[in-house]
Amino acid sequence: MPNGKAVKPAVRAKDDSRRSAKWHERRNGIIDLSAKVFAKRGYHATSTVELCEANQLGKGALYYYIGSKEHLLAAIHDRVMDEVMMGADRVALAGGSPAEQLAMLGQELVAVIMRYPDHVWVFLHEFHALTGENAKQFRRRRRQYEGRIEAVFEAGTASGQFRALDPRVTARAWLGMHNYTYLWLKDKGRLSAKEVAALFAEIFVWGVADPASEMVPPLDGRPAQVAGAS
Repeated sequence: MPNGKAVKPAVRAKDDSRRSAKWHERRNGIIDLSAKVFAKRGYHATSTVELCEANQLGKGALYYYIGSKEHLLAAIHDRVMDEVMMGADRVALAGGSPAEQLAMLGQELVAVIMRYPDHVWVFLHEFHALTGENAKQFRRRRRQYEGRIEAVFEAGTASGQFRALDPRVTARAWLGMHNYTYLWLKDKGRLSAKEVAALFAEIFVWGVADPASEMVPPLDGRPAQVAGAS
């Protein structure tokens, strides 16, 4: 990305803070609808004209609310990262053992996937289309979230609850387990998002538990039920 364009996201963010609530509502609507278009057609196969038609906007209006097509893609990624990071913050504030933290993080992540399936599809499949500062910000924020997960596994190992496994690889395995629920988890399916997250917690927590330790992961004292599961 040319240097002249790389500064635009920061400038726009500064201007956005002074926009009206109505402007932000319209912008969020454009982001959400455009995520559906990208998820259906793919980022590269979608033209700016198609985005304008889907949002009933002229090109000038689209730029007024979003900027370029890539800025729109970055905004979709930011929506996902904002949600998962807020969820991680809630889990940190709630406290609890590493096993309980892992279960809560799973519930938060699956809930985001259920609320934003199109955004998550774009997030997982189109991130490579981001360039320059947009790509750097995406990688930085994604790494921050991965670090939150890794920290839980490290705490579990330090406390004797979890085996000494590579935290980065283990975190990526955990993320892969949850991320692709968007392919099969339905809003009115046999299991709710919370039930699926609880089942994943049982599978993963008992999979990383240290069998030589007397400190069984605190799952309400029941070997087949995660605390707080419904």
